[in-house]
Amino acid sequence: MIRKILIANRGEIAVRIIRACREMGIETVAVYSEADREALHTKLADEAICIGPAALSESYLSMEKILSAAVVSGADAIHPGFGLLSENSKFARRCKACRIIFIGPDAETIEQLGNKQMARNTMKAAGVPVIPGSDRAVYDVETGQKEAEKIGYPVMIKAALGGGGKGMRLANSAAEFASCFQLAQSEARTAFGDDAMYLEHFIEHPRHIEFQILADGYGNVVHLGERDCSIQRNHQKMIEEAPSYILSEEKRREMGEIAVRAARAAGYVNAGTIEFLLEKSGAFYFMEMNTRIQVEHPITEWITGIDLIKEQICIASGESLPYQQKDITFSGHAIEIRINAEKPEEGFRPCPGTITGLHLPGGKGVRIDSAIYSGYRIPPFYDSMIAKISVWEKDREHAIQKAQSALGEVIIEGVDTNVDYQYQILTNPEFLAGNVDIEFIEKMQE
Repeated sequence: MIRKILIANRGEIAVRIIRACREMGIETVAVYSEADREALHTKLADEAICIGPAALSESYLSMEKILSAAVVSGADAIHPGFGLLSENSKFARRCKACRIIFIGPDAETIEQLGNKQMARNTMKAAGVPVIPGSDRAVYDVETGQKEAEKIGYPVMIKAALGGGGKGMRLANSAAEFASCFQLAQSEARTAFGDDAMYLEHFIEHPRHIEFQILADGYGNVVHLGERDCSIQRNHQKMIEEAPSYILSEEKRREMGEIAVRAARAAGYVNAGTIEFLLEKSGAFYFMEMNTRIQVEHPITEWITGIDLIKEQICIASGESLPYQQKDITFSGHAIEIRINAEKPEEGFRPCPGTITGLHLPGGKGVRIDSAIYSGYRIPPFYDSMIAKISVWEKDREHAIQKAQSALGEVIIEGVDTNVDYQYQILTNPEFLAGNVDIEFIEKMQE
């Protein structure tokens, strides 16, 4: 078993990992930037090492500094959390070279699945349904126009590398294609240092459904059900539910089996997520696989009773999964709400600052994942998410009521947040009825 883990991350996910390690009797090492000197994860870990100034490139994205901290502290494993270096194949490869366990899939798998075109080809070969699109990378407008005609408009133009909604443009017709392609390619070049693009048919009004996967190093793969992540803004999730309100048991079984097939096709090991787009017709298509723990993993833990962080550590330690698919059971309904320090009425502008007063909800079926405290100064350099509130109840109706109640308790003084905006979503008649898709927020703002 791994005995000491360095957490190559910050904020609530660093705190979450530290707590899991404590329960497993594993020592922890926190790394922090100068801006995070008073961050909660530095106080909870057994050791804390400063790795540089506030800038991400000089701290949390610096492979050299993180690996040096791991070596100096004697950590035998690194947990990357989500974001930052979690899906960086080069980092995973360098961990291996330093004989440090990377808690996640191997570098080759990350590389294969991080490239959208390679991932698509892998899934297509395995019989996983994929969105009609280009079979190879596209580098110029002329080639792209020919591919778009074959695929059929509207088409989504995407960066072959990267994510987070960058390097993406929708072309509704041939007349729009050239300008959309050039803009998306320019963004991709700036954000990811790569101008390879790919095209796919744009599916109108889909739901975003993702399946949680666990796979060990002995060929055992299971899924832990699905999460509905359709409530999102600019491709960034805001509220997630498990299970999906819309799936029948037959459809859930079908999608789950295909998710497992997709993980096997990729030779996947550790925790991962298969993301699908679901049409109103019931047809669904592979979108991508995230090779890390997800922000929204707590709601899967709610409905399955399985601690995903602990499972990640056990798999990385060389243990086999202690259960098969038939052993996985689902109970109740869970909802997660992301709390961001931002101002929705001003285009969701980030609002860093000092928290002068704080009250977060509690009670049966309420979980808080956060790293904030009264007096904590939210730095302006990082992601604006400051907390996640997740709730569990026996069914969707009661889970929504609990989520409304929990959100109504939140007091965060000193900074602006999206709490009121999230409450508006939770009380929206269309949301209550389950009539949502990935365009829900756009419609709500009309």
